[in-house]
Amino acid sequence: MIARLFSNVSQRVPSFLYRVSLMMNPQVVFVLGGPGAGKGTQCSKIVESYSYTHLSAGDLLREERAREGSEFGQLIANYIKEGKIVPVEITINLLRKAMEDTMNQDDKKFRFLIDGFPRNEDNLQGWNSVMDGKADVKFVLFFDCGNEVCIDRCLERGKSSGRTDDNRESLEKRIQTYLQSTQPIIKLYEKQGKVRTVDASRSVDEVFAQVKTILDKEG
Repeated sequence: MIARLFSNVSQRVPSFLYRVSLMMNPQVVFVLGGPGAGKGTQCSKIVESYSYTHLSAGDLLREERAREGSEFGQLIANYIKEGKIVPVEITINLLRKAMEDTMNQDDKKFRFLIDGFPRNEDNLQGWNSVMDGKADVKFVLFFDCGNEVCIDRCLERGKSSGRTDDNRESLEKRIQTYLQSTQPIIKLYEKQGKVRTVDASRSVDEVFAQVKTILDKEG
């Protein structure tokens, strides 16, 4: 199955690489934080005020899971239900295709917020292997929020979101996955001086005020 995915990717790679060679590399900000930290909400507000395109790894995976005829839909569904991280080959393929589609439509749109990625060492290695020299990671925007606050927010969201993973059992698994797999990635980027931390436990407007300060400084 994964081999077929790479075959599909290889057919699209040349056009993407050709376009990237003619223009500025995509400028990427990784957006990380626990489930319910407010990443999606803040990314929407950033898009309204700054020239970024928001790509949510989770949303792309859920869309692929729901897409009729997807050969990876059930596989993705099983991983999400268990709170596990989907194989990196699938996630990077979806992210890369989304960037390609965006830049094909408008070559001025080369700044991306990639939300919920990289979530573990495998994600990071996969990104570095596939995207090295093809995209520039500016920094990591880290939404720091307590676990219980995150869980409460997701449970409230689950009342209307329709998301199958907005329940306490899945959330507790997702929190553990985040603590064990994603936090080490944040610490790794921290050592490189590439993490910008936001106190995400505050109100939406208070959090965005912090975000604006960071983005205005970064340019």
